[in-house]
Amino acid sequence: MNDSRRAQVLRAIVEDFVATNEPVGSKAIVQRHTLGVSPATIRNDMAQLEAEGYIAQPHTSAGRIPTDLGYRMFVDRIDEFKPLSHAERRAILQVVDGDVDLDGMLDRTVRVLAGLTHQVALIQYPMVSQARIKHIEVVGLAPGRILVVLITDAGQVEQKIVTSAEAVDDADLQRFRERINSEFAGAKLSRVDVRGADHGAEVGATAAATGPDDEAGSPVLDRIRDAVIDLVAATREERIIMAGTANLARSGSEFGEQMAPILEAFEEQVVLLRLLTSMAEDHAEISVRIGRENTHESFSSTSVVAAEYGHLAGSSARLAVLGPTRMDYPTTISAVRAVAKYVSSALDQG
Repeated sequence: MNDSRRAQVLRAIVEDFVATNEPVGSKAIVQRHTLGVSPATIRNDMAQLEAEGYIAQPHTSAGRIPTDLGYRMFVDRIDEFKPLSHAERRAILQVVDGDVDLDGMLDRTVRVLAGLTHQVALIQYPMVSQARIKHIEVVGLAPGRILVVLITDAGQVEQKIVTSAEAVDDADLQRFRERINSEFAGAKLSRVDVRGADHGAEVGATAAATGPDDEAGSPVLDRIRDAVIDLVAATREERIIMAGTANLARSGSEFGEQMAPILEAFEEQVVLLRLLTSMAEDHAEISVRIGRENTHESFSSTSVVAAEYGHLAGSSARLAVLGPTRMDYPTTISAVRAVAKYVSSALDQG
């Protein structure tokens, strides 16, 4: 579409339809937008846009609404984005302020992103292939119950409770803590063999050179060691946190019969992970999938805006916003870009 005025007409239709959720007519465009032409000229432009598949007429005697192709053309031609307000920037800064606890930060991030965009927000846990085990804490909770906490240098925290029929006092816990850290602390997560046959090249070499032999066969220490391996495996699991599904429900009338498949897809994390993984293949700072551009049929009536975040310790993941195709794209893209930038900076500094 080379005609600049028709591009302006399409932009007007998209903006008005997003704002009102009502089909847009030529008179409304003339009244709301300064294009300097008559309604008849606008109607001719609209007829051409419809013939080219950028807009559609939902029913006779109605105005026009954008198609997926029309939204795509609109998004591709966005040349400026609405800056975040002071309150919005403050809300993001509150998410990343303070110590970097990966789990807590991701939970806060997805909630603030849902609040900023009034859509469903998704955030993928980073795959920290180069992260190392920073420390393992071993804490007695009660007789026969020991808490094992694994902390990585990427800020991720995993924990598991170990049970034991044997009595374990504070001195025992201290010895187990020192032994397990001598085996695992400093090891790359990717080098720990989570199959349980071995602890990986780095961990195995360290363990062979440290620790008294009389503790090597301790059943309690073996359970703690198994728990550490399980926790390392947990750090490798692909996971997604989601917030704002109530926002989707408020837009339910726009999805019609598609609402049920969307909600069902939300319950299958693998579907969401595939969606974000496929968007990573766009190799763009901000990736936007509109309607049937989404590979999964359940999301054919939605739009998704995603960005990569985090570069710490070799990590890579994406955060995204999902909503109806009738989305405020400039505002949503601005929010996604800003949140990804702030969170990446906080993680790098942490």
